[in-house]
Amino acid sequence: MTRHLGQTLAMASGLALLALTFAAGCGEDTPTEPKLKTRETLGKTTQEVRNLKPELDQGGKLTDGKIHATDYITIQADAYRTSVANIAKMKVKMDMDMYEALNGSKPKTYEEFMDVIIKKGKPDGIQLPMLPYYQEYGYDPDKQELVVIEYPAKKKALEDQYDKEVGRK
Repeated sequence: MTRHLGQTLAMASGLALLALTFAAGCGEDTPTEPKLKTRETLGKTTQEVRNLKPELDQGGKLTDGKIHATDYITIQADAYRTSVANIAKMKVKMDMDMYEALNGSKPKTYEEFMDVIIKKGKPDGIQLPMLPYYQEYGYDPDKQELVVIEYPAKKKALEDQYDKEVGRK
C-alpha cells in the first residue's frame, strides 16, 4: 500500500509540474522590441552617397573624422570605423583633384559628383567601404568634398539594444 501511495504522489507531483509548465506558457507574452536590422560592414562596399543638405534636415550630423571612444573595447571599433571613412575620403579627394586638374573645376552639384567621381553602377566606379548602420557617406557641394553623416537617433537605438543584450540596462 505504501508503495502505491508513493507512486501516486510522484505521479501527481509530475502532473502538477507539467500543468504549471503549460499554464505559464499560456499567459500573454511580454512584447519585445524588434531587433534593429544592422548591416555587414567588414569586407563590404557601397556606392551609396547621399546629398548632404537634405540629410542634415532629417537629423543627420557631420562627423569630425576623429576617434572619440574612451574605453578599451569600443575604441577598437571606433578607430577602425573612423580610419576606414578617412581613407575613403582621401581616395575621393584624390579623384576630385585629378578631375579638377583635367576639367578646371571640381563637380559643383551632387548629381555631377555622383556621375563623374563615384560613377555609381559603372565598372570603373569608386567602391567605398561600408559604414555602420547609423552612418552614411554624403557629398557637400559647398565644400566640394565627401563627408560622413551620422544619425544620432539610430546610433542611440543601436547602443540601447546592445546594452539590453549584455544586461547593462
